[in-house]
Amino acid sequence: MREKMAGITGKLMAGIVLFGLLLGIAASTVGYREFTSVLEKQYNDTAYEIADTACGYLNPDKFEDYLAHGQADAEYNGILEQLDALVEASDVTFIYVAKVDTSDFMTLTYIYDSLDPDSSFSRYPLGYTARDVAEEFVEDVKNIVTKGERAKKYLYAYSKESGAHTTAAVPVYDSKGEIVAILCVEKTMTRLEDARNTYVVHVLVGTLLAIVVFFLLYSAYLKKEMIAPILAVTNEAKRFADTNTPSDALLSLKRKDEIGILAKAVSKMESDIQEYIENLTAVTAEKERIGAELSIATQIQAHMLPSIFPAFPDREEFEIYATMNPAKEVGGDFYDFFMVDSTHLAIVMADVSGKGVPAALFMVIGKTLIKDHTLPGVDLGAVFTQVNNLLCESNSEGLFITAFEGVLDLESGEFQFVNAGHEMPFLSRSGQAFEPYKVRPGFVLAGMEEMRYRCGSIALEPGDKIFLYTDGVTEATRADNTLFGMERLKDVLGRSSTMCPEEILPAVKREIDAFVKDAPQFDDITMLCMEYRGGSI
Repeated sequence: MREKMAGITGKLMAGIVLFGLLLGIAASTVGYREFTSVLEKQYNDTAYEIADTACGYLNPDKFEDYLAHGQADAEYNGILEQLDALVEASDVTFIYVAKVDTSDFMTLTYIYDSLDPDSSFSRYPLGYTARDVAEEFVEDVKNIVTKGERAKKYLYAYSKESGAHTTAAVPVYDSKGEIVAILCVEKTMTRLEDARNTYVVHVLVGTLLAIVVFFLLYSAYLKKEMIAPILAVTNEAKRFADTNTPSDALLSLKRKDEIGILAKAVSKMESDIQEYIENLTAVTAEKERIGAELSIATQIQAHMLPSIFPAFPDREEFEIYATMNPAKEVGGDFYDFFMVDSTHLAIVMADVSGKGVPAALFMVIGKTLIKDHTLPGVDLGAVFTQVNNLLCESNSEGLFITAFEGVLDLESGEFQFVNAGHEMPFLSRSGQAFEPYKVRPGFVLAGMEEMRYRCGSIALEPGDKIFLYTDGVTEATRADNTLFGMERLKDVLGRSSTMCPEEILPAVKREIDAFVKDAPQFDDITMLCMEYRGGSI
């Protein structure tokens, strides 16, 4: 026991006891926890009050009609504006209203989605469906929908997008007293964070004062027993940093306490660092090799997409042009166009979730499957149904693809299309301004097996143009986190509608570059424009 007390642990024991008393008075751990608990409950109660207020804006009797037709009316837009105003006035991140799929209580179909304009989230459109309920909250959601009960536990979390926040969820009743949806509110807890920071500062100040008093009284004793040997270790570490040559000098400190262990550890560290430097040289060479391979992969991906224009110089029935600017060395966006037979032209625009090499590999699979299954006389809905099932079979990483494909009959001008959760196209009629062509989005590819996709049709006249794009266009973001958005895209397309496709795409890209300026590109930017010039003669 006496030998143990002679070590550094024993010599510091008396000081640690004294320091612990001073630090315990300053820390007040129990008070901190109670303080946090009370504020968290207050925030959660406030979130439920906001939720109750938001419920008063709604007209639940029209929810099914909105979801059935996917169209918003004046009343819907008015309620959405009220919810947006409530989000801004109440300092919440978002308020959404969604119908719950009672088969799993995890799938939500969004009716309203109001966001803090400064948040990094994107507003979900009317009818958007996703499995957004985490497994640990399924029971709470089930009780809300089936029994009208509120969640039994408070939901507190921290995320990079929302910071510290609390969530409230309440049932939404129609005029018959039936629960038709849930309404959720996520409220930031900025004041809680500020109060915690203030508390931490006070604790730190008190702790520092205690440390100063402690070391003033204890420094004389520690100088001999700790500082001198630690200086020896420090000087050896400095010598090694200057020379990168290991030494056995510290082994002369024949101590059995913690400083002796530290001296031996530093000696071993010197040997390990020298070995690490040698290994780092090999790793750097390997990294350069990988970089070279990524460069080759970039070229391979670029060559997979049609890039020679004019693409069909012998065809006078149409003109087509497309570009892709990946956010990384390789991207997940892709476009394609090809002749299905002598009188039918297929165009494809798609976006793989994620970025980098995994998305690029999934892109290759998706592009190949879509082209291989697009055959003369085959319904495009059936094409996407087959492709979706094949993609789901080998999708262990959980990736998915939003895609739009259309096939143009060059003789009649009939344009058949299918949409799998992709952005709506823009259509220009005979040189008139481009307008969004509202297409009900289907479910994404590779998201769920046995999905059925429906084919739509547009009658094109000579001079009509179709513009396809990925969300990297509308979600291009400048330094203040403002998105390029649909309105800016519609404006630049409107000013470019009389141009040919090869002029339209560079005009849009110039507008995006001028908007984002020096902000980094976070997503692939892919566009395609096709002009129908009439049947062959």
